[in-house]
Amino acid sequence: MGITKNEDFTIKDNKIAKYAKALAHPARVAILQLLLKKQNCICGDIVDELPLSQSTVSQHLKELKEAGLIKGDIDGAKVCYCIDEKEWGNAKAYLTTFFSAYINKKNCC
Repeated sequence: MGITKNEDFTIKDNKIAKYAKALAHPARVAILQLLLKKQNCICGDIVDELPLSQSTVSQHLKELKEAGLIKGDIDGAKVCYCIDEKEWGNAKAYLTTFFSAYINKKNCC
C-alpha cells in the first residue's frame, strides 16, 4: 500500500476522516457510549463493562484520545477518561455537515 497524501486534501476532509477512523470500530463506539452514559470513567471500569482485555481497551482509548474525542487525567496509577467537549462539538459539526450535504435525487441509479 502506498503512502497517504493527507496534505493533498482539505483540513475538513482530514478531520472527517480522523473522526470516521475513530468511530470505525464497535469497541470504540461502545467505549464512547459508556463515557457518554457515565460522564467519566476509570479505565478499569471500562474493562469491567466490555468483553475486552485491559490491553485492548487501552489501545482503543489511545485511538480515541488521538482523534481528540476523549481526554484523560492521571490520578495516581489510574487514568480517568471523559468526552472532550470541544472536540466532540467539532466532530458533531463536521459529520453533520458532511451527512447533510446529500440531497436525494430521484434519478440516481
